[in-house]
Amino acid sequence: MLTPELVTLLTDQVLIAIIVVAVVVLGGATGLVVTRRRRSALPPADRPAPLETAEPKVGDDAETPRDTPTRTLEDTELPEEPPALDKPESAQGRLVRLRARLARSQGSLGKGLLALLSRDKLDEEAWEDIETTLITADVGVTPTQELVEKLRTRMRVEGVGPAQARDILREELIALVNPAMDRSLAVTRKDTQPAVVLVVGVNGTGKTTTVGRLARVLVAEDKHVVLGAADTFRAAAADQLQTWGERVGARTVRGPEGGDPASIAFDAVKQGIAEKADVVLVDTAGRLHTKTGLMDELGKVKRVIEKSAEVDEVLLVIDATTGQNGLTQARVFADVINVTGLVLTKLDGTAKGGIVIAVQRELGVPVKLVGLGEGADDLAPFDPEQFVDALLD
Repeated sequence: MLTPELVTLLTDQVLIAIIVVAVVVLGGATGLVVTRRRRSALPPADRPAPLETAEPKVGDDAETPRDTPTRTLEDTELPEEPPALDKPESAQGRLVRLRARLARSQGSLGKGLLALLSRDKLDEEAWEDIETTLITADVGVTPTQELVEKLRTRMRVEGVGPAQARDILREELIALVNPAMDRSLAVTRKDTQPAVVLVVGVNGTGKTTTVGRLARVLVAEDKHVVLGAADTFRAAAADQLQTWGERVGARTVRGPEGGDPASIAFDAVKQGIAEKADVVLVDTAGRLHTKTGLMDELGKVKRVIEKSAEVDEVLLVIDATTGQNGLTQARVFADVINVTGLVLTKLDGTAKGGIVIAVQRELGVPVKLVGLGEGADDLAPFDPEQFVDALLD
């Protein structure tokens, strides 16, 4: 039988056993933590050294990795070759092709005149019809009167008939176009400077396209050409000109949209001098011929260029379809800047053709280039005899 003293003794022993077990458990956990901390705190020298990596074999002992495919020369990506440059058509080839095209588009003027001159009887009514045909073709009143008077005199004095009418008409038209005018382009490099050509004209006449086509004409003659994109007011004009240049390998000097045209023109000439180029072609902004301020700025472009080089040519581009309006433009440009030559574009878009005679007579400046069609090589030197023959074919 348990006495109270025995119960108390057993209870105390149980409590002591529980305390001992707790101390042992806690002590073991603390020792584990301390051990881990001590291991992590060991200096690098006491840590186990990492496994050494075998050195790669070289030379004859080298091995091809099993998982890496072998690259061959065929697998190596080579840099892309630059695109091939265009080979512009020669000037002679253009003349032959453009004459045929001009004959198809301009034939109505020559054929109309020949039909009238071939009548059995050339009375006053017939001569009035001839005058009307010439004026309608934009020949101009004064040149028309001169031509009709010469035709009447020769037909009467020489006593020729309808069979000889074509020869007489051809001779008089060629004289009216004036083959004595110097139609050569001043594009020959001087001692230390390139020739500088300034191209001007109203928006929409095909001015930038003319600059690009002219670059092709000059490159076909083995000339080194630099282009100046001084038309900073028309959106994408510089991009358009640069595309023309890239096709024939000509550098394009350009600036920010809305920038100073005179500054860009000056930089283009400097670049041409640095590259020892033969010709620098400067495309200017299309000017409204009724805006005095803009026309004055065109004069400024020329003056700034002449600080470093002489301007050898000022080509005025005129849309042949504009007729008498083209003459108005030409007069204003001639007052602002010394125009040395004319470029008639879109001559295939009209059956008139008389604008050639009228604009030359108005300015005393020769037509040097004509543009027909939309092709890259549809620009050719103007030849009076071939032009007249095309009218009469």
